[in-house]
Amino acid sequence: MSFHPDSDVFGTIARLFVYPVKSCAGIEVQEALLTETGLDLDRAWMVVDAEGKFLTQRSLPRMALVRPQLKRDEMVLRAPGMLALHVAIDAVEAPATVTVWRDTVPAWDMGAVAAQWFTDFLGQPCRMVRFDPEHRRLSSMQWTGGIEAPNQFSDGFPVLIASEASMAQLNARLEAGGHAAVGIDRFRPNVVLAGLDAHDEDRMDLLRVDSPEQEVHLQPVKPCGRCPIPDIDPATAEASPEVGDTLRSYRKDKRLDGAITFGMNAIVRQGAGQVLRVGQRVAANLRFE
Repeated sequence: MSFHPDSDVFGTIARLFVYPVKSCAGIEVQEALLTETGLDLDRAWMVVDAEGKFLTQRSLPRMALVRPQLKRDEMVLRAPGMLALHVAIDAVEAPATVTVWRDTVPAWDMGAVAAQWFTDFLGQPCRMVRFDPEHRRLSSMQWTGGIEAPNQFSDGFPVLIASEASMAQLNARLEAGGHAAVGIDRFRPNVVLAGLDAHDEDRMDLLRVDSPEQEVHLQPVKPCGRCPIPDIDPATAEASPEVGDTLRSYRKDKRLDGAITFGMNAIVRQGAGQVLRVGQRVAANLRFE
């Protein structure tokens, strides 16, 4: 039986990424459990300053060098010049209140050892916190069409979708300008799609993912406005402006008042509890406004 034969676009999931600690390096995986807040353990932890305000690569590019590894019962964090930090996945130490963008939310402090590790590596007083799963931090209902879509410490939505074709187009423009190609990890997507034309993800309506038990439905709702993070090389934490400059030449988005966009924020409409896997087929219709 064919998979949604009347759809406008067809593709496959090419890559999956989870970012356990907000603004630290991601982990590429072959499969991931989908929850209503996105991929399991995505942005479950966050680093905050002494006042409880979230920290990111925007002000601390060295965060890109913190590389997590997920094991069954723990997360192991490694960074240059540091001993590995072992963080229990299901243990926390004390309640906390933290701020991420405009949201002040309850969280759980991960204790003195984790705080000292990040303080030493980032060179300023830090704490590490875990999102409180009892709290529902909702995505902007202005963009979700009134649907309640919770997320954890992501910037604002559960899932970020991008495509290989969009990345290839950017790299062609970079190389035409005399610059080196860059990896899609700079854009921190969760789901990377193959088989689409460049920026088809901008125009997708409901994205259907073929799954043996229950079809997964992801709804793109808002273009992802871009800050300076894509200018930071994840391997070195050094910034240079060519990625942002190139995007500004062709990716000004009227839907965000001319902001630069790349990728689409999406919410989970159906399929929480299902597993997303590299190679799964996807189909969608396109919206033309």
